[in-house]
Amino acid sequence: MRQEEMKVSSLFDTSHSIVGRVLSQFTYPWEILPRIEELIVALGQVLPDSDYKKFGDSIWVHKSVKVAPSVAMGKNIIVCQGAELRHCAYIRGNAIIGAGAVVGNSTELKNVILFDGVQVPHYNYVGDSILGFKAHLGAGAITSNVRADKELVKVHAEDGDLETGLKKFGAIVGDNVEVGCNSVLNPGTIIGRGSNVYPLSSVRGCVDANSIYKKQGEVVEKNK
Repeated sequence: MRQEEMKVSSLFDTSHSIVGRVLSQFTYPWEILPRIEELIVALGQVLPDSDYKKFGDSIWVHKSVKVAPSVAMGKNIIVCQGAELRHCAYIRGNAIIGAGAVVGNSTELKNVILFDGVQVPHYNYVGDSILGFKAHLGAGAITSNVRADKELVKVHAEDGDLETGLKKFGAIVGDNVEVGCNSVLNPGTIIGRGSNVYPLSSVRGCVDANSIYKKQGEVVEKNK
């Protein structure tokens, strides 16, 4: 994957997110990660009271959202129309959950943007990451958001590394990506639109759009 293919315009249809217009102002999607908190606080102030219910100082939940009694929420959260928060979901904070998204059993979110239709339904951890329209993580799939050596995360493109300046950065997952069960997306992983990741994968680096990731070093183009 080249740097051009990592840009917001290449990975996402930004019309499928309540913050898509803001995200489209950035060149690379990870540039918005340090801004998610302030973005939520600003956007929350203008969400209509007729549609959203406010909890505490900084949680806005659309009145159509299904929320299980066991859900736990921190602060700085927006949950959009028709989403579902299932049993024991833990929304730690700084989370934008798109319309129709599913956050499921024992899933934890922290500093994330989930586009509309995203599904993280079973035992997932998503931190410091962005998941595109209708992206799906299989049961147990997680984003790893800190390097073992605690150094700043770099993104490795074919035409040169990109410095992110971020110590915490999980993954950027394009629209309509399917990630198999119990996979790990290592810090700075970028997965292009429409790609599939096999179960039990440990993904490092970047996966081209419309590809199948079988294992490290074995990535094939989808049949057209």
